[in-house]
Amino acid sequence: MSVSHQSVQPIGGKLPPLGDGPYNKRLGLVAVVATFGGLLFGYDTGVLNGAIGFMRVDQGLTGGAPELTAFQVGLITSILLAGCAIGAMVGGRLSDALGRRKLILILAVIFFFAAMGVVFSPTFPILLTCRFLLGLAVGGASVTVPVYLGEVAPFEHRGSIVSRNELMIVTGQFAAFLINAIIGNVLEANPFTWRYMMTIAVLPAVALFFGMLRMPESPRWLVLKGRDDEALNVLRQVRSEERAQAEMTEVRALAAEAAAEQEGSLREVMATRWMRRLLFIGIGLGVFQQLTGINSMMYYGELVLQDAGFSHQVALIVNVFNGVASVSAMLIALKWVIDRFSRRGILLFGFVGTTTAHLLAGLAGTLIPESSEARRWVLLIIIVTFVFIMQATIGPLVWLMVSEIYPLKSRGAMIGVTVFLLWVTNMLVGQFFPMLTEAISFGTFFVFFGVGLLAIAFIYFKVPETSGHTLEELEDVFKQKLS
Repeated sequence: MSVSHQSVQPIGGKLPPLGDGPYNKRLGLVAVVATFGGLLFGYDTGVLNGAIGFMRVDQGLTGGAPELTAFQVGLITSILLAGCAIGAMVGGRLSDALGRRKLILILAVIFFFAAMGVVFSPTFPILLTCRFLLGLAVGGASVTVPVYLGEVAPFEHRGSIVSRNELMIVTGQFAAFLINAIIGNVLEANPFTWRYMMTIAVLPAVALFFGMLRMPESPRWLVLKGRDDEALNVLRQVRSEERAQAEMTEVRALAAEAAAEQEGSLREVMATRWMRRLLFIGIGLGVFQQLTGINSMMYYGELVLQDAGFSHQVALIVNVFNGVASVSAMLIALKWVIDRFSRRGILLFGFVGTTTAHLLAGLAGTLIPESSEARRWVLLIIIVTFVFIMQATIGPLVWLMVSEIYPLKSRGAMIGVTVFLLWVTNMLVGQFFPMLTEAISFGTFFVFFGVGLLAIAFIYFKVPETSGHTLEELEDVFKQKLS
């Protein structure tokens, strides 16, 4: 059931305005530091898009075979995503138990050592083990950072602040593509080329750890733990005094209600009709986001461009356009889109655009002769356009809405399940995409087209509106409308 934007009165009259003050700069710093987790997320998932071409022929990894098989190529990607799925599932519960800030610090340490393990992996099995550990950190960050940002941000700017994490993800991917293009062309014949590409991920892990040491805990998590004085002190760092006091009143009331109803466990979520329906909506959002195939471009874009007709070295260079499209689209989304239009409307527009792009890519790849010089450029334009539409709409909106729709006390558990299934879907796409393209080439995009039609129907009939309201107000509305 859909909840319309008009069904709720804005809460702007209940809370004092944000105003101007040093607390706004403090809030901005919190957002920058926390989103280094997103930067790591982006670089570690995007670095394969370029590195994989060199890994395929690394004799230390192939075990003496000429090159890795399509299954093994998919496994290098999917094993990280399997770790992501588990990290997301466990991360939700750990963030509820330990706190958002403390878990982010732990994840930074795992990022560092797992990234170093990947760089120095002597064999294929050891590489897979380190990639799995790296995935645990990526998955944990994918759950914890958006929740942390959503709970620290004021409702007026929650969309843009939470979506900065997505901006950092695509920035990390763009950095990976650019660094891959430079290293891949300078060290073309070097057997350690992919290892140099992987080394860069160590740097933001260090920045995340030392930065988070100076950041506050989530005020909403502190209230849930009965640490009201600490929560108020945190709010005073990122709000005016009047606004901090007003928000504390709302958060206390909701925390008391949630504790009384004992809605913290997943079993209780499944036993409560309105929460169960929200969980299924969130899962649908996450799964359909991944089934757009965006990460097939983020992981294998360079290989797809080679199939389109570009040489290996040129594909590394033109693949950077995907990174440029991602970052520019995200900047446009943050500045002019997310907090100005309805969440649901943006999602519908995005899925219509990406589904159309899949149809065009499939037609161009299968109908234009491979001998045609125009084929590779037409496909490049379609792919870059697809990436731009995706990252300006569906990419940031799904992560934002998943952080918004779930009730406070159960948010960690529900997001954990949602992002677990999101990563499982991502893992399946990562594993089977190279095998599908090997079998049916650009016909793979027709599969994505069919899934896109289903996604459009799901958004239209099932997804509620969330913009313009506090997290506390949304919870009250969903109780009334979805029970």
